[in-house]
Amino acid sequence: MGALLTLSRLVDAVTTVIGKSVSWLLLAAVLISAGNAVSRKAFDISSNAWLEVQWYLFGTVFMLAAAYALLQNEHVRIDILSSTWTKKTRDIIDLVLHVIFLLPFASLMAWLAWPWFWRSYFSGEISSNAGGLIIWPAKFMVLLGFTLLLLQAVSEIIKRFAVVTGRIQDPREDTAGTMPPAASEV
Repeated sequence: MGALLTLSRLVDAVTTVIGKSVSWLLLAAVLISAGNAVSRKAFDISSNAWLEVQWYLFGTVFMLAAAYALLQNEHVRIDILSSTWTKKTRDIIDLVLHVIFLLPFASLMAWLAWPWFWRSYFSGEISSNAGGLIIWPAKFMVLLGFTLLLLQAVSEIIKRFAVVTGRIQDPREDTAGTMPPAASEV
């Protein structure tokens, strides 16, 4: 179990670095969007490439931040049900649902994204829009995002199993032994 927990910590560290780093892409997307809007309104100059860069950046943030949201326990869940359960029941439900839903879903999406990206890369696929960009980088972000989500799912399964079996204390708890408030509660 020690080796699995070490793997989990490694995956968590990679997810954290990527999750925090991609937030800067939002700033780039906003600046590009503002610059494109100003040039279109003030100078009547615009480009499909600039619009596509914005979409690529937003898509990249969404895909690469999904694993970080899971790590931070900020993913969508049905709190109206889970808030009535004991902590142990929530941990067991998380473990079971990660294994039967999240793991197969992320695996399937990564597996399907690989040939989709590969064909695009080798064919040199380009957007059908005038002045459009190459498409394979965006498809690669889909592959990378689901691969990272798959790795984070494995990490979460390892941690939930260790918590349920009493091998570790829940890393999502603060020092007082309570769960940190969700973003919507702050």
